[in-house]
Amino acid sequence: MLTSAMIQLSVLAFAQSPAGATPSTTPGAATAAAGTADKSLLGYIHSGGVISYIMVVLSIVALGLIIANLIQLRKTAVAKPGLIAALERLLRERNIDMAVQLCAQKENDCYLARVMRDGLMKAVRSPFGMLELKPALEDAGARELENLDRVNHGIAIMAAVGPMLGLLGTVIGMIGAFSTIGRLEGAARSAELATYMSIALVTTAEGLIIAVPCTIAYALFKKRTDRLVQYCGQVAEALVVPLQVPAGAKAPAPAPAAVAQAARPA
Repeated sequence: MLTSAMIQLSVLAFAQSPAGATPSTTPGAATAAAGTADKSLLGYIHSGGVISYIMVVLSIVALGLIIANLIQLRKTAVAKPGLIAALERLLRERNIDMAVQLCAQKENDCYLARVMRDGLMKAVRSPFGMLELKPALEDAGARELENLDRVNHGIAIMAAVGPMLGLLGTVIGMIGAFSTIGRLEGAARSAELATYMSIALVTTAEGLIIAVPCTIAYALFKKRTDRLVQYCGQVAEALVVPLQVPAGAKAPAPAPAAVAQAARPA
């Protein structure tokens, strides 16, 4: 009876144990699997070395530039509706000095205000008068476009620098890996070789993670900037229509369609 009971207990214990488990190999495999699964994002960043932390800083800067562009590249930010309505009224009355002062006010500062201010001031000072207005507006628009596109240039720099730093990390990792192969042997070589390969692969991945979103963001923001500049050019041309009418003639009564549409509250 005792022998049969022991046999039954042994059979039950074998049935409840994992199939095919080998006591001598299972703990090591389980430890390795747990070490791989428990590795956090910070652990991967740390395995990339100093360059990996530099890439993290670059990614934060790139995110800040993208947010700044989202705030800056809005229709109401480059051409304020209240400013457009006030300029339309002042220029219809040919009150150029008040229009320049209005554009110079800090609360009205925007792309359109700077273009109109510089264009009107240059036309007033020119011996050709209002005949110089359209070229003056075009020159002012080209200058202000550089300021408007400055943040987007920063995103382009991040998109170019990210892969280069990733490539630098790859080269450093490969140099260390080959140096380890010729210098060490056995388990020590395997451990140090894995360290240098982590530097190479992690920095390469981080460079691509920075470059791909920044490249997409640069292309989208560039297209949006072109659309906004074109819109502001149409508004500026519509605003200066009364100034191109001879002084004795009566300016057209209805507001141009571009000005009327832009002056509506957002």
